[in-house]
Amino acid sequence: MSQEPAATAIGQPNAVAMIFFFGFISVTLGITWWAARRTRTTEQFYAAGRTISAGQNGFALAGDYMSAASFLGIAGLVSTTGFDGLIYSTGWLVGWPVVLFLIAEPLRNLGRYTFADVVATRLRQTPVRIAAAAGTLATVTLYLIAQMVGAGGLIRLMFGLSYERALLLVGIVMIGYVLFGGMIATTWVQIVKAVLLMTGALLLAGMVLLRFGMNPAALFAAAAARYGEGVLAPGKLVSNPFDAFSLGMALMFGTAGLPHILMRFYTVPDARAARTSVFVATGLIGLFYLLTFILGFGAMVLVGPEAIRAVDQGGNMAAPLLAELLGGTAFLGFIAAVAFATILAVVAGLTLSGAAALSHDLWVSVVRKGNADVREQLLVARIATLTLGVVAVALGITFKGQNVAYMVSLAFAIAASANFPALVLSIFWRGYTTAGAVSSMVAGTLVTLGLILLSPTIQVEILGRQDAWFPLRNPALVTIPLSFLVGIVVSLLWPEARAVEGYARVQRQMHLGSAGD
Repeated sequence: MSQEPAATAIGQPNAVAMIFFFGFISVTLGITWWAARRTRTTEQFYAAGRTISAGQNGFALAGDYMSAASFLGIAGLVSTTGFDGLIYSTGWLVGWPVVLFLIAEPLRNLGRYTFADVVATRLRQTPVRIAAAAGTLATVTLYLIAQMVGAGGLIRLMFGLSYERALLLVGIVMIGYVLFGGMIATTWVQIVKAVLLMTGALLLAGMVLLRFGMNPAALFAAAAARYGEGVLAPGKLVSNPFDAFSLGMALMFGTAGLPHILMRFYTVPDARAARTSVFVATGLIGLFYLLTFILGFGAMVLVGPEAIRAVDQGGNMAAPLLAELLGGTAFLGFIAAVAFATILAVVAGLTLSGAAALSHDLWVSVVRKGNADVREQLLVARIATLTLGVVAVALGITFKGQNVAYMVSLAFAIAASANFPALVLSIFWRGYTTAGAVSSMVAGTLVTLGLILLSPTIQVEILGRQDAWFPLRNPALVTIPLSFLVGIVVSLLWPEARAVEGYARVQRQMHLGSAGD
């Protein structure tokens, strides 16, 4: 009984989408030109000169977090599997209290540009920064894949270009933002994108609810009547309870380990602004995820899972198809352009955090031992940005057709296993040592990647084998406790007097800030 929009404009050039697309590009390139004139130092490039207000940073945090996986991936998962798609919405949202109460203030007071600054503050710099950069780059790479896959589908939708040409276009624009405007441009692109995305999601959800008397319960009842009560119960997407728990852990704790999110806390003037910005972001993100659930069930009832999969096997075009059904080609163009803005902004943030790991953590701190002038640091940061842009395009082409929400969940698993335990232990445990930090981050990164390769997703769905070596689709249930355990055991076996002595200084700075704040 599902219905496909007659003569869908998906895959054909869309005039409205092009107008919104070029409008967004024009505004954001104007922002980049303005920001480039104010980006002269590494602090301005990485941290916007620490001049972003709490409210602005709250919108930018929400913009950084509400990615293609949220708008396209969750709506697609809900539209094709029902209730289980909600695990992504709630999992991503409940990570924010962890950030608010555990991470935001210490991070702002202890670090400069990257989370490795915090982990390395009382430990030996070189090994810690190398391990932290590896975890950061693994997380950023998987996250970039998801965004680029979504971008390819969207540009194809708007312009009728091939998937590969679409990715090249996204890569060029994104590199331009970061290369010239740095964090100042990236922040304002995120703010513009967050406003556009909330507006688009509210409009689309409102149009769905109008069909059901503004009553979400009537929408869910219609879904159950058409596709069975099973769509309102768990088990269609994640049937193994251990898998569900593991996915939830990855999404919740991964939020507090995402490099591009953690970087945002260095853009505000003080710790109070950092906490306030998290509060603002949580409210915006919570509302947005409620809306994606309405969009997913709306697409299930009004468009139909078969029609959605016919356009995109991963289900990522559910929201644009719903927009076309409810508002015609013009509204499809608007929603497609909003989704494109979403992807472009998140890719810019990810690229900047990856560039910071390569240039600040590896080149400046490890290779040059801190002896690099501002000009050299900016040059290396821009070379790293260019490199990551090329890698992002290549990976997007390689992973064509994957569901973007699932791809992001794997990035969260690495962030939760490699970055989060090291961050928590370095801030709150006196006995944490360099050997413990390095072992924890390396184990978290490598074991997570290894178990992902051995999981049913790779072994069964991609390689076509009968079964998988590792039973869980997401390994966080194993890798998060393992990373904590490795960090604690290795620290106890190889104590470090200098690290213990530095703990009192770290505690004081964590609560009071540095002298320069």
